[in-house]
Amino acid sequence: MFGAGLVCIIWGGDRFVDAAAWLAEISGIPRFVVGATVVSVATTLPEIIVSVMAAASGEPEMAAGNAIGSVTANTALIFSIPVLFLPFTVSRRNYLPKELLFAGAVLLLWVLSLGGRLTIFGCVAMLLLFSYHIYRNIREAKSAAPQPSEERGSAIPHILRFILGAGAIVLGSRLLVDNGELIARDLLHVDERVISLTLLAVGTSLPELVTAISAVIKREPALTAGNILGANIIDMLLILPLCSIVSGGSLPIAPEIVWLDLPFCLLCAVILPVFAALRGRFSRLQGILSVLLYGVYLYLLLR
Repeated sequence: MFGAGLVCIIWGGDRFVDAAAWLAEISGIPRFVVGATVVSVATTLPEIIVSVMAAASGEPEMAAGNAIGSVTANTALIFSIPVLFLPFTVSRRNYLPKELLFAGAVLLLWVLSLGGRLTIFGCVAMLLLFSYHIYRNIREAKSAAPQPSEERGSAIPHILRFILGAGAIVLGSRLLVDNGELIARDLLHVDERVISLTLLAVGTSLPELVTAISAVIKREPALTAGNILGANIIDMLLILPLCSIVSGGSLPIAPEIVWLDLPFCLLCAVILPVFAALRGRFSRLQGILSVLLYGVYLYLLLR
């Protein structure tokens, strides 16, 4: 059932992203904005649903671990795919503000979690920063002066893909939560935090992985860059406040998350994307460093 949940997320995420991208394309919104907004929201749905469901089911460690683990997997593992196979240049004006916002979001969450709990005050601060992110995206979309696409085609197949994809994501997320908990407790006899930071985190990041592989094949790495950055910002600034609200206004944060998972996530957020944005180019060496950092993290997590 856990495997079936992963299959549902892969299938549903692929259809949902295609339909969401088509809806944006017919309005003429630029590809980077599509990747950082519509596509990132679509590919982040699994993390949102899994984390909120886990928080509502009384599993706060799984909720927090899935969101933070997904960001780490996105940044250190999935983002390395286009960097390794198709190194590309970036526009500092477009990328640097979002990357700095992402690193700032991780730092803010870490500071707010030092007391072992994300309170309603922290939730408000994070949601305000998320509102600023949405505001900037709207401004970018307006300043791009998009030209609507002339070839629209039939909307019915795309709407069906949208509905079926969303349904598959919801079903797959439910299967992941229920069976991930069973695997952690009864089969593998390991801490649920470890499961949420590895299997669940990578599993719910599969839509981003599918998008990254497709971007390499189609030679459009900028779409992946926008998608990963947008998804990471949503994971940091929206998912955990939602989980805290569902948990009654306060979300417990385990000491291991505070002193291992969040610092490592911050390290990836600062060293990898920000450094590349300052240089204006991603290199294969950075992709190798990214994978090695993720390997070190898994070793520290599982030892």
